[in-house]
Amino acid sequence: MAHLRWGTDALSLLISLDPAGPVRLLAAGEAPSLPDPAREPERWARLAHRALPLVEIQSTDGGRLGTSGKRHVDGTISRGLRHTGHDEDRTAGVRTLRVRMADEDSGLRATAVYTLREDAPVLHSEVTVENRGDRAIALEYVSSFTVSNLARHLPDSERWEDGLSLWLAANPWSGEFRWSRATLAERGLYDVGMVPYGQTGSKNRIAVTSTGSWSSSEYLPMGCLEETASGRALLWQIEHNGSWHAELADRLDDVYLTLSGPTDREHQWRRSLAPGGSFRTVPVTVALVPEGGFEAALAALTTHRRATRRTHPDHEQLPIVFNDFMNSLMGEPSTKALLPLVDAAAAAGAEYFCIDAGWYDTEPPGTVGPGGVPGWWDSVGEWQESATRFPGGLGEVLDRIREAGMVPGLWLEPEVVGVRSPVAASLPDEAFFRRGGVRVTEWGRHQLDLRHPAARAHLDSVVDRLVRDYGVGYLKLDYNIDIGAGTDGPDGTDSPGDGLLGHNRAHLDWLDGVLDRHPGLVLESCAAGGSRTDHAVLSRLPVHSVTDQQDFRLLPAIAAAAPTAVTPEQGAIWAYPLPEHTHAELGMVMVSALLGRVHLSGRPDLLTTDQMAVVCEALATYKTYRRLLPTARPRWPLGLPGWRDGWLALALTTRDGMTLLALWRRDGAPATVHVPLPWADSGDRPRVLFEAGVRATLDWDEGGRALRVGLPMERSAVLIALEPAARS
Repeated sequence: MAHLRWGTDALSLLISLDPAGPVRLLAAGEAPSLPDPAREPERWARLAHRALPLVEIQSTDGGRLGTSGKRHVDGTISRGLRHTGHDEDRTAGVRTLRVRMADEDSGLRATAVYTLREDAPVLHSEVTVENRGDRAIALEYVSSFTVSNLARHLPDSERWEDGLSLWLAANPWSGEFRWSRATLAERGLYDVGMVPYGQTGSKNRIAVTSTGSWSSSEYLPMGCLEETASGRALLWQIEHNGSWHAELADRLDDVYLTLSGPTDREHQWRRSLAPGGSFRTVPVTVALVPEGGFEAALAALTTHRRATRRTHPDHEQLPIVFNDFMNSLMGEPSTKALLPLVDAAAAAGAEYFCIDAGWYDTEPPGTVGPGGVPGWWDSVGEWQESATRFPGGLGEVLDRIREAGMVPGLWLEPEVVGVRSPVAASLPDEAFFRRGGVRVTEWGRHQLDLRHPAARAHLDSVVDRLVRDYGVGYLKLDYNIDIGAGTDGPDGTDSPGDGLLGHNRAHLDWLDGVLDRHPGLVLESCAAGGSRTDHAVLSRLPVHSVTDQQDFRLLPAIAAAAPTAVTPEQGAIWAYPLPEHTHAELGMVMVSALLGRVHLSGRPDLLTTDQMAVVCEALATYKTYRRLLPTARPRWPLGLPGWRDGWLALALTTRDGMTLLALWRRDGAPATVHVPLPWADSGDRPRVLFEAGVRATLDWDEGGRALRVGLPMERSAVLIALEPAARS
């Protein structure tokens, strides 16, 4: 039985190379769990019977065999892919496997590339398809990763629809990271009993898809399949900043998963692959763990995220950033309004000061445009300072920021050009998204197509000018429109979805180019309005603003869940102290940001001396341990936060054995909470790092490794450290 076993003890692949059939991924998991075809021929045969081809490909003229409907499996070309060779290499703790396949009827060649880290059970996957034939092939779907036999570890007595649970994360604006867990049956997928009658199973599926230029506006590009009883889990992320698709369904009494970028059915994506042409899928990563469930798989994926992102000096410093937007100036900056904030931010301990939206506004302050947006909304694109708002020049404020010991920054929305902007007329039509030859307009803006040299040159000149002329060290990159399916511009693309994919990749290349030219520049990805929480962006930009939530009572649910998608040292959370806050509420406001990146805002310039002391104490405390965040592992001792949960908890365990624990008590919650900390050592000693307006009570159960915490007031929070006894 021709086969390939490849990987590490923690994660291996079992691939069938049977020349009589397509190359198939029979199973993935820890090495001891994979069957030996010589010793377990029946088990091997069962896996081979159920397994899908290694790569799923569908074309317009090929379609599928043996099935119809919405599923992206059983492609005709996929069934014809035969093994033509494979090779492996190893470098610096990373293994790479390339499996080459060919379909002689169509002339297509496919190469699946798997990269496996030796320090974590994490597999990175992407596929390249080449046309070696003599005619064009219209591709409609190509999988980045396909795996079958996901229910193979369940006991025979347990149905897969009950024994497997699926985690998905709704990601609404200002309510991000809403993870939920349900069995496959509860999500509508179950055994309909047709396999004994010669059918593959049901025709339905669990499909999660994102369409357009916001990759995470409805769901995170992530999911986790978990064995309910054992905690075995497969966690995936699709590492793309545009359209994507994930599909989970039953097939021959088992379950498969296929992941991809854009598709024809969901995203208007087609690629006409001419003879000699090639196409590369979007990358995906999966983490597989034998126990520990979602949280253990996330720990492995966090290791991958850190290992595969661009190195940036920001992660060595984790500076505190003041931004004048949230519950502060809200897009109405001016010299008069900013100068008091500059002084207050510096006094509080901020190290960067970012002037947010509106610094370029030529309209009178307070002007409102159609739809209730600011008057400048449909005129942006030149990114020149406003003489109205800054009569002495923007440089006056930037100099004041530097004199106060902070690095100046500016807000920028680079990909859009307002319909009233001079740039809309000066750039050629080809530099913008078009459909049917008509320039696309969305909410008073046009979308630049960064594949076009004029569009890229324009943005390069803007960024280089701001760095050169103003000396900015920080740019907040926002993106407030979803441009839809894409562009079918005149550059040879075959479909709007393919045009969007090309722009998505050009956008990433543009970001790389900016950081290549300005390696010390801090670029912030705004994923609140921008709705792009994906590893394609996160692997490049050091800071990621995760939400626009303005209510400090709701913010903790987002802050506590953010590390599921963003490493703590990248995830920026607002801390917006206001004069109307009580001391306990100020404590809640500040704790929400203390286990991530602190984005200070609000009105520190209007606080009393006592209120300002609370803010200063919180930030001074943060500076004592922030160096530990880039290696810390997130944990959720009370489970992932529900939107209305009374008590919320987020813990970070550091490399040197410390646990940092944030707890929030919200309206209606009891005065005490029992927090299990099974990873802690019985000799650990808890102590309060920061609290305000309340005095927390701590009762440590050494034997039970649990902490009982009391907070006497609702709308309060506490930050606790558990340290080894030798250090406490």
